[in-house]
Amino acid sequence: MARGKGGRYRVSVDIGGTFTDLVFQDAKSGDTFTGKVLSTPANPAGGVLEGLKTFLPKDAGLEFLIHGTTVGVNAVLERKGARVALVTTRNFGDVYAIQGNDRRDIFSIHYRKPKGLLRRRDVFTVRERLRSDQSVEEPILLADLDPVIAAAKEGRYDSIAICFLHAYSNPVHELAAEKYLAERLPEFPVILSHRVSPEWREFARSSTAIMEAYIAPVVKRYLTTLIQELKRTLAGRELHVMESNGGAMTAAAAREHPLQTLLSGPVGGAIGAKAVAKSLGRPNLISIDMGGTSFDASLIVDGQPTLSGEAELEGLPIQMSNVDIHVIGAGGGSLAWLEGGNIRVGPRSAGSVPGPACYGRGGTEATVTDANVVLGRIDPATFAGGRMTLDVGAAQAAVGRVARAIGLGTEAMAQGILDIVNAKMADTVRTITIRRGIDPRDFALFAYGGAGPMHAAAIAQQLEIGEVIVPVHPGAFSAWGMLHTDVMQEFKRTYYHLWDHVAPAELEAAYKELEARGRESLAHEGIAAGKMSFARTADFRYEFQEYQIACDMPSGVADKAKVRKAFDAAYLKQYGHANAEARLEIVTLRVMAIGKLDRPGIVAPRPVAVPPARKRMVHFDGRRHETAIVGRLGLAVGKGVKGPAIIEEPTATTVLPPGWKATIIKGGHMSLKRVG
Repeated sequence: MARGKGGRYRVSVDIGGTFTDLVFQDAKSGDTFTGKVLSTPANPAGGVLEGLKTFLPKDAGLEFLIHGTTVGVNAVLERKGARVALVTTRNFGDVYAIQGNDRRDIFSIHYRKPKGLLRRRDVFTVRERLRSDQSVEEPILLADLDPVIAAAKEGRYDSIAICFLHAYSNPVHELAAEKYLAERLPEFPVILSHRVSPEWREFARSSTAIMEAYIAPVVKRYLTTLIQELKRTLAGRELHVMESNGGAMTAAAAREHPLQTLLSGPVGGAIGAKAVAKSLGRPNLISIDMGGTSFDASLIVDGQPTLSGEAELEGLPIQMSNVDIHVIGAGGGSLAWLEGGNIRVGPRSAGSVPGPACYGRGGTEATVTDANVVLGRIDPATFAGGRMTLDVGAAQAAVGRVARAIGLGTEAMAQGILDIVNAKMADTVRTITIRRGIDPRDFALFAYGGAGPMHAAAIAQQLEIGEVIVPVHPGAFSAWGMLHTDVMQEFKRTYYHLWDHVAPAELEAAYKELEARGRESLAHEGIAAGKMSFARTADFRYEFQEYQIACDMPSGVADKAKVRKAFDAAYLKQYGHANAEARLEIVTLRVMAIGKLDRPGIVAPRPVAVPPARKRMVHFDGRRHETAIVGRLGLAVGKGVKGPAIIEEPTATTVLPPGWKATIIKGGHMSLKRVG
């Protein structure tokens, strides 16, 4: 869509490691266009402001602004978060250091426990004790908090996490400690475990509370700065932030619950994939998002993204609902390097500064993007919508240096780099499919991200997947997906019983209490009562087992046998077997409170005039092919292109190998299929 003047726009922003992507949607017509600027790692708000200044139509206003942030997760990955003190029950000060008993590789003699976010000397204990039945065994001795207060006043800590035994069941002691600290440390960040995660499992709950305390000052500072800098542009509108569960929350709510933003960066693509799956009638998709730094893979099954009740970051558990996304360090900026005479690709990345060698910003090491430039798959003059001109000579020099080190030609080395990174990405897809008993051939590959469409056909060939779908605005699709989300907040509680002992009336009352909390929270977010809905689930497991599976729970559960049958079916699907004779336990109740946001429907891009198709020589599998160069925006629904072809658009380039055909389908999306 050509940018006009005036009007109001719904805008989404995806801040990546290399580029900041923006999507602008007319709030009335639904017409959409995109923009892309280099990220500003030192101050992520800079890229947002630059993008709005560059692309927002003159005299236009903002109807809605949402963005995904990696500030929290980067603070953890780079160990640049707050200095945290943990306060816990006396005699339980070693829980966080001991961690759990789950070794990912039980046969490894080199196993090391994940590095925690605080040291043992940062743990303070308090005399208090609660029982799991909510009764008080030993009242809290508040004077035991004085040492941590003194340490905080000395400047040794930036925040305090409190996790008392069985506080998920009865928070009375955590609340008393909070009040005592607030009187002596006003305005000091204090995180209570029962608010962050009212679930059992002491290590996981401690880890979750510490994680929030670790990122809270960083996230709050970032959001406060961004809101202040956007104040004039927002003109009284709320800034929204993506949540890890695929929903949206206001920035004010995000500052109160910063943990919910931890994995918000990549989930927009999963929500966009859900919207496209519904519109196309393709309920099963494998979503792959290849950007400048990382490769993200997730599933859409029966029209819904797969959710998990627990996440893990740097080996540390987080009790938080999140879209199940598997991430590896493989992107356009991934560096090719030598180790023991062999070539490795990633996880180190050139990022946006200095970036791949071809960017001409000081980078000298070979990257995946440089390899694609060497093989002729990227037009140096039209990259990023023509906003950057790539240096082909620099790319050839960078790849050539690696090639000479092992005695290969430059083009052969470039192809080798792509083969290695494609194999890594295909193996990531196997991790979330074949290793879980899912056949990837039953899915379509849904490819987006700035580099995803360039590599999608090669990945599909390795996995024997018959169709690749490249959505509209693929290079900014995660941002596009953010415009299709709703406010979503999860409320949960531990509810441990044998299923055959549960009284339906008691269960219904517990769910009603969670829904009441959700209704109050959505109202606080400005959602009208008529736009609220609630989805119930529960975590079940077989008796004597450790891990559970989430199942949908209909309102007013009366047919307990039907729920049991649904669990057995889900268990069979996930693990390949089930035990209908074993007793069933219900562990956790969950309610997802959903607030519907107003938005126009999905509008397909209108075909526009593009330069006529031309040809150039491009390398495929070690051979040069005369290849058509086609502008995607000039293709109408039903129009097709046969490979070999390079299909260009402002946000991405799609590589169509020999023997493949691309067709524009409903909604302006593009379907790639093998024809030979």
